[in-house]
Amino acid sequence: MFELPFESLGLPVRRRFLQEAGLGFGSMALASMMQEEAKAAPSSVDPLALKLPHFPAKVKSIIWLFMTGAPSQVDTWDYKPELQKRDGQALAGSDSKTGFFSTSGKCLKSPFAWKQHGQSGSWVPEIFPHLSQHVDKMCFLHSMYLKQNNHAPASIELMCGTNRPGLPSMGAWLNYGLGSMNQDLPSFVVLHDTRPRGDDQIWSAGFLPKSYQALALDARRKESIDNLFRDQKHTDAQQVAQLDLMRKLNQHHASSRPTQSDLSARINSYELAYRMQMAAPEALDINKETQTTQKLYGLDKPECATFARQCLVARRMVERGVRFVQIFAGKGVGGDGSVNDVPWDCHSDVQTNHRSCGLHTDQPAAALLTDLAARGLLDSTLVIWGGEFGRTSDSQGAKGRDHNPNGFTIWLAGAGVKGGFHFGATDEFGYKAVQNKVHVNDLHATLLHLMGLDHTKLTYRFNGRDYRLTDVAGEVVKEILI
Repeated sequence: MFELPFESLGLPVRRRFLQEAGLGFGSMALASMMQEEAKAAPSSVDPLALKLPHFPAKVKSIIWLFMTGAPSQVDTWDYKPELQKRDGQALAGSDSKTGFFSTSGKCLKSPFAWKQHGQSGSWVPEIFPHLSQHVDKMCFLHSMYLKQNNHAPASIELMCGTNRPGLPSMGAWLNYGLGSMNQDLPSFVVLHDTRPRGDDQIWSAGFLPKSYQALALDARRKESIDNLFRDQKHTDAQQVAQLDLMRKLNQHHASSRPTQSDLSARINSYELAYRMQMAAPEALDINKETQTTQKLYGLDKPECATFARQCLVARRMVERGVRFVQIFAGKGVGGDGSVNDVPWDCHSDVQTNHRSCGLHTDQPAAALLTDLAARGLLDSTLVIWGGEFGRTSDSQGAKGRDHNPNGFTIWLAGAGVKGGFHFGATDEFGYKAVQNKVHVNDLHATLLHLMGLDHTKLTYRFNGRDYRLTDVAGEVVKEILI
């Protein structure tokens, strides 16, 4: 590059040199200070340190009961008398391509008997004899909708705000925004049986530092945690010495790579794992619960024992300060009697499928509400029930229902929301959301608000732009809040 001589700028050479040198010395000093800060960051900053919310929170913890496979809204919580009357008749406005396959265009009534329950008079089908006793605690969102019409992308959209791969899930965002209330346990825990379609993407930390990722526990292995315990050949003192050495080596390695957040996350994961060796086994040990409590959840019943154990573990987790627990329900039965890897999926026979799923989930979910309320935890915990989309009001084949992202029901119960309250509505056949529609982004904005976070301010810069859970949309559904 061509540069003019100092003299041509009208300044004496000596004065110009001092000005240039002064700027250079200042820049070097600033760079040195920033480098020292970056070196110190990996060991001095705990990414899971407790953080203040934007405003006082109404909710401390969330338990999300994810009904994998998508329950039919018109066979669970959205009673439609007109659909019952018009069984077999043409469904006005039906689109055979709404779902993943194709449908008949003819109304399919719910095969279940329905009754009203509670002071709210909420309609509940016979498959929920236990949950029906809690309708006055529930806040029903009957007008949920999203864009995706297949399980994996819809589940990712429901948990990440959009179905683009690589984005953080809600649990990871809460970890990032609020930190951990218990430094000895993960703040974000996932429990699953059959792995849902979409797999780890549903609970991914995405582009956020890996410190915010979930601890996933597999029910088929009794929620055991891989590599949790030290080798019995080593003493506690030897393990502490090993961890100290690893910490020093990792910090030395990370000091020259301050932009690589995964290195800092790895250091913190070692430290958390060590602390978890004492805290996690105790939190997962449901044998410490009374026989009365275990029977309340249904641990003595083979048809619901797995989900019962997961719900009881979830209560023990939030009791110990875990902020976000997500349970992915499993063990659905298809129309031919086979076990379904997406449990509430009812393409061939909604009656057989939903009756099986009701047996698997009803008593444990109801027990969770009872137990949380008895312990005073429902005042600070929000329980969510729902799947990744709804089901068509017209039939697929003779007795099944296809996917339907245009209208479905999710209910919330506990802290911060109105009990026995019904918000939004689908049309008279339950086919599409038509009144006070609630998009996934609106649901997320509302949940973050209950946790004390402004969804527009919870952002993370990645690849040159600010991201948030609600993308560029989302409104708090104020009507459902206390």
